[in-house]
Amino acid sequence: MFALEGSVFICGAVVQWLRDGLGIIKSAAEIEALATSVPDSGGVYFVPAFTGLGSPHWDPRARGAIFGLTRGTTHAHIARAALEAIGYQSAELLLAMQKDAATPIKELRVDGGAAANNLLMQHQADLLGVPVVRPRIIETTALGAAYLAGLTTDVWNGTKEIAEHWQIDRVFEPMISRDEAAQRMFDWSKVVRACNPWGMD
Repeated sequence: MFALEGSVFICGAVVQWLRDGLGIIKSAAEIEALATSVPDSGGVYFVPAFTGLGSPHWDPRARGAIFGLTRGTTHAHIARAALEAIGYQSAELLLAMQKDAATPIKELRVDGGAAANNLLMQHQADLLGVPVVRPRIIETTALGAAYLAGLTTDVWNGTKEIAEHWQIDRVFEPMISRDEAAQRMFDWSKVVRACNPWGMD
């Protein structure tokens, strides 16, 4: 078996920063309600390059920035832009992987705490143009470790038996055109480039 691995440095941590750094939410779970209280980000883009940018940029000197602020920008717009940033970064990485693998992505199976966020999952499906599939148990990393331990101790007969335990909670289907998705990714790429005015040296 082979796997492609990529690294996005800041995803869920951007929600923690909104909570602990800016204090605009009291708990991570509040961000979806705040973000969905506005119809869109109001033209705001949030690049959470707090520790540089990982795949596919590999730019340690990039720094975080929020673009498109106006007098009408609210906490809700910033929260929505933060969630969208997770989707943009993941989409960049997955599209790069798709090129390397020369294999089309048919669906994206998600896990982790952020997978509970419906707005983020829909945004991810829209950008990638494929269904995003959320399992009933989203803490798949911990579950996978338990499954590996079970394989080692003969609790399971093999990976096929383990796969039979996986169950779908919800599937998010793309709701925008591929042209609109491409435009959104293009706009995102422009703000990402602006996050390192010092160059790559």
